[in-house]
Amino acid sequence: MKSMKNIVITGSTRGIGYGLADAFLHRGCSVTINGRTQEKVDAAVANLSAKHRPEQLMGFACDVTKFEQVQALWNAAKVRFGKVDIWINNAGINAGQIPFWQLRPDHIQSGVETNLIGAMNGAAVAIGGMLEQGSGAVYSMEGLGSNGRRIKGLTLYGTTKYGLAYLTDALAGETRGTPVIVGAIRPGMVVTDLLTKPFEGKPAEWERAKKVFNVLAERIETVTPWIADKVLANSKAGIRIQWLTPSRIGFCVLRALFSKRDLFRR
Repeated sequence: MKSMKNIVITGSTRGIGYGLADAFLHRGCSVTINGRTQEKVDAAVANLSAKHRPEQLMGFACDVTKFEQVQALWNAAKVRFGKVDIWINNAGINAGQIPFWQLRPDHIQSGVETNLIGAMNGAAVAIGGMLEQGSGAVYSMEGLGSNGRRIKGLTLYGTTKYGLAYLTDALAGETRGTPVIVGAIRPGMVVTDLLTKPFEGKPAEWERAKKVFNVLAERIETVTPWIADKVLANSKAGIRIQWLTPSRIGFCVLRALFSKRDLFRR
């Protein structure tokens, strides 16, 4: 069965990564949860184990910016589940909506290392391992900037995602003719900390942005099951699994004419 896959998701203790883990587990897959700290990994595993079969779950803490730690993540998942069918580079951070020249040097470094080098490490480890085992698929979580769109104050984040899109296309080309699939996921506007953090301390800007988000954004539990189904069904290299397509944007705008949503109501 296509749904019985062993999946590794980096940065999956919260947000979209956690939502994907939940969706894949619901579909009978085995999932390796990953985060930077053991405490967060243990909490995520405990929460998911309350809903799913614990034997389908494993947690492994590592820093994706460290190649040897990412390799250890692969090794642990393979030992536990026999192989890794799907690897999703999801780990990412956003320093906030700040003019580039006002960013601290450590923010620049951590943004590039987590969003881009972390995905490079994951891709290198996963592709190498999948070529050895004879099959597998690698996806990277693209986002704002992947298509070249620019927003003031998000230069760092957008640059890393633009680089990630290049990485996806290049690796899809390099692995063509092999048993490994390389693709990307574009989840659109999803209500997570990555979406809301840039507006912290900016109430006027937040009120304007919230109007747009209430039209075009979706909650994690709406988007991630759809993404999981698309990932499990895909057999095409170089594909981008994209939630917010032009047709869906049109639907969202039309829906907003007849009903008002508040995705941020507590």
